[in-house]
Amino acid sequence: MAITAAMVKELREATGAGMMDAKKALTETDGDFDAAVDWLRTKGLAKAAKKSGRTAAEGLVAVAVSAGTGVAVEVNSETDFVAKNAEFQGMAAAIADAALGAADIDALNATAINGTPVATVITDAIAKIGENMALRRMTKLTGQTVVSYVHNAAAPGMGKIGVLVAIDGTDEGFARQVAMHVAAVNPAALNEDAVDPEMVAKERQVQIDIARESGKPEAVIEKMIDGRMKKFLADITLVNQAFVINPDLTVGAAAKEAGVEITGFVRLEVGEGIEKKEENFAEEVAKVAKG
Repeated sequence: MAITAAMVKELREATGAGMMDAKKALTETDGDFDAAVDWLRTKGLAKAAKKSGRTAAEGLVAVAVSAGTGVAVEVNSETDFVAKNAEFQGMAAAIADAALGAADIDALNATAINGTPVATVITDAIAKIGENMALRRMTKLTGQTVVSYVHNAAAPGMGKIGVLVAIDGTDEGFARQVAMHVAAVNPAALNEDAVDPEMVAKERQVQIDIARESGKPEAVIEKMIDGRMKKFLADITLVNQAFVINPDLTVGAAAKEAGVEITGFVRLEVGEGIEKKEENFAEEVAKVAKG
């Protein structure tokens, strides 16, 4: 596979590796981005095991909570200009409220807002505003107490990042602090049991390859891996992370002090995981001017 400059640039931005190292990683892995990240980590050349935040869509995440049920929906637009439009924001809020009574996104699309199905409401907005829009995701969380938090809110109950947290207990103030933590740190799972087994297996193999590069005996490597995997799981699970409100405690320990148990969380960020086409702004303006 031909390795392009754009591929090298993307890998460099995702890992912090040097240009030649990034190119070699892509060459060694036949252009497979994820495999190239792992190759760089194995060689100790990646500064972080992160994927580039390829944000393809603008829009808003809107949240709503009622009687122990919380929902978060992502409603996309092509530009941030439309996301700041009061009409678009009103539509997103109405969709979030409608989602409280819907089982999933298909049911939500069929749910009526003032007599009109959500799918039609969006189609009508596209025709009126002249920009493509989409209801991309919906997620629901239930618990004894559910709270929501929106980071950098564009309007009440909506912004670029929306979080829901469910607890057994009634301390909404603490639950909201946990939601702020989730927005900032973005844990992968609630606890070790909830971590995707494929993620654990992949990380374990990467750590084994890194350890073997050191030339140490297999018996020593096994002990090294156990310690590294324990740290990895602590870093990505909510209850084991250092609490941003009080870093001397883990989130789980803070919850115990508050007399509650965290039973679930949801975090949605606008456009995460979708590749965005980048355009030169001057060229874009010229294109609009030409009609």
